[in-house]
Amino acid sequence: MAVTMTGQAGTPTAAGPEAWQATRTQTNIATQFLGDENDYLAAKSDAGNIGRHVGGDQHELFVSCDAAEAMQQQLDHLRPDYIALHDLGTTSSHKLLTGVAAATQRSMQKLVIRRQGYGTPLATLEFLDLPTGDGTALRLYTTECDADSHTRQGIAKVLLAYSRLGVLMVGDLPPHLLKSSLESLHEAMVVGPWFNRNLLLLPLASSATLAHEGLSLGRGTGVQVRTTPQVTRPADAWSFVSGTWNKLREQWKPATPPAAAAAAPAPAPVQPPPPPPPVAPRPMTPMPVPRHAMVVPPVESTLGRYVRLLADLPGMVSCCVFDVSNGRPLVHAGARPGPEELATHGSTMLAALGNASRALGLGHALPEAAITLGSHHLLLRGVPKHPGVALHAVLDKTHANLTLTRLQIGRMDTLFDEPTS
Repeated sequence: MAVTMTGQAGTPTAAGPEAWQATRTQTNIATQFLGDENDYLAAKSDAGNIGRHVGGDQHELFVSCDAAEAMQQQLDHLRPDYIALHDLGTTSSHKLLTGVAAATQRSMQKLVIRRQGYGTPLATLEFLDLPTGDGTALRLYTTECDADSHTRQGIAKVLLAYSRLGVLMVGDLPPHLLKSSLESLHEAMVVGPWFNRNLLLLPLASSATLAHEGLSLGRGTGVQVRTTPQVTRPADAWSFVSGTWNKLREQWKPATPPAAAAAAPAPAPVQPPPPPPPVAPRPMTPMPVPRHAMVVPPVESTLGRYVRLLADLPGMVSCCVFDVSNGRPLVHAGARPGPEELATHGSTMLAALGNASRALGLGHALPEAAITLGSHHLLLRGVPKHPGVALHAVLDKTHANLTLTRLQIGRMDTLFDEPTS
């Protein structure tokens, strides 16, 4: 599948339709199927249709397991060709996708993954199908889906792992946080399953270390990682994405020299075999019980909003809301330490602080603590109106003002006073 770019990039920089005029002129798309040794593309002419179209721009997929695992099963079965747009320290992938949709006068599509038997939404993904010359479409997913943090991270990993081209849009991250985020992605690539062989890093801010970190990201994985110059306009971002896709498409062409093909004797006519009978979709394997309950009541959506606001605080590295009684993470945002580590060690520290408080006769309330380490601060505190639920946050000492951060977190307590209806 090829994306043929025509026209010259424009120069508008303001938001809105004018800013996308350059992109609109770059999206005259022509596509053709290529037959490689596995006849890969020819066999996938109807791939990528996950879920059931329920009208308009919405599709639904009913599952009885974790949403990320359901997506992995679907992609593993269908093996569609698509581009995945992923954010690191930014929220630009969705904006890029909606801008391309406006430039091509296409509608954004939604895939809602629901709990089978209940209809509870577990995750909502958005994607765009760009029209192509032969009636097929080039699909682009954004990993910025509407779900809790655990599910969102799982779906992002799956979408990147099964994509033909993964695009990482990298925001203005401190070097230590950039390294930590890419190390986490590298670990996912090594552990697998990981079928993607091409990643494109798009820096949205100046980063002297990104190219070096990109080389480290691909080391030992068989994945080719490319880093573009800094991107300042959406049209430039789309130009890099489409240009990389076209280059990959050229690499997928069968390498038969024209002279050899002309010299080869014409094969004798062969009666084509009868078309194979229709193959029914492969039955889905029994789905395991998810590790965490995925039914999301309104209070959990409030917790998700709470953690996302915490993640935006200056110097915040990682934060997790967890159940104190069993050390189970409920919502997480950020890089490493991961949710399991924060929940386990947070529960242990709160138990030790509580034992000390009771031994000293100072009460039985859930402790609140701020701990300063060599290069980080740790914050432990209860979550308002959620008995037995606590927050464990890790902050970078060089970028966070501990006193100001504690004040800002205290102001966020009013979030739980809002109605949950």
